[in-house]
Amino acid sequence: MKEKQPYSFVILRYVHDVLTAEFINVGVLMYVPAQGRILARTRNTMGRLRGVFPDLDRAAFNAAMSSVRHGFSRIAKRKSTSDLFKSQDSVLALAKEAVPSDDSSLQWSPIGGGLTGDAKETFERLYNQFVTRYDHKAKHRRTDDEIWRPVLAKLEERNLAANLQEKVITGSLDDVTFKHAWKNGQWHVYEPVSFDLAEADSIKSKAREWLGHLAAVVADGSVEAFKPHFFVGAPSDPRLTDAYEAAKKILRQAPNHPEVFEEAQLDELVAQIEDEVRAHKGGLSHSVF
Repeated sequence: MKEKQPYSFVILRYVHDVLTAEFINVGVLMYVPAQGRILARTRNTMGRLRGVFPDLDRAAFNAAMSSVRHGFSRIAKRKSTSDLFKSQDSVLALAKEAVPSDDSSLQWSPIGGGLTGDAKETFERLYNQFVTRYDHKAKHRRTDDEIWRPVLAKLEERNLAANLQEKVITGSLDDVTFKHAWKNGQWHVYEPVSFDLAEADSIKSKAREWLGHLAAVVADGSVEAFKPHFFVGAPSDPRLTDAYEAAKKILRQAPNHPEVFEEAQLDELVAQIEDEVRAHKGGLSHSVF
């Protein structure tokens, strides 16, 4: 068993408003006197801070954190060439050398300490406990391509995938590229649209963008005939259901009367494609003979 040695630490706090004294922990400095060892780290993400303090100045905060890291580097380089502090207060003296105490938004906590048999492990525990404990990883949002994958899998099972190709519908004002299309008298174009977004406005804006694309491409009525179909993915956050419903209505109001299929209608969409493709091919075969 490793012999345990005393350590001390302080927490770096970002105080957003000195009047309210609200703060979030943004760094840790730990010192093990017997080893002359300093461990220090600041947070390098701003997600939680922006969530708590929406008016946070990103550039100013990043600059402050960069300055702190330079300060940590300076004292770390000195530790092996001088007999640093040996008292229980030493960690605070080191911390103030990196970030002086003043009226700025960065302030040091009171000193904490204990015994450790593994300084690095203890430091990681402290950093997680005081700095990243309440951080949340960004939730994965499904892309348009991810929404389409189950459709593609079903089409491949039925040997239909090869019938679809990319198609550019060109109008006088704009052109639109559809990733999946086939022609039977007119072009049938299919587009996956993921509404698995974080905000209601983003969901409706994405639908409005498609409304605008289609309106621009058919503006003068000279575009070749095509029928749009959208396969849409719902948001994972149930609180965004109303925005999702509004987005589907927006798509249905677009030019050329798009059909909108939801994920629960996967089989219905694939069956429709299969019936139309096979009927088209059957008609071609019949005409040959």
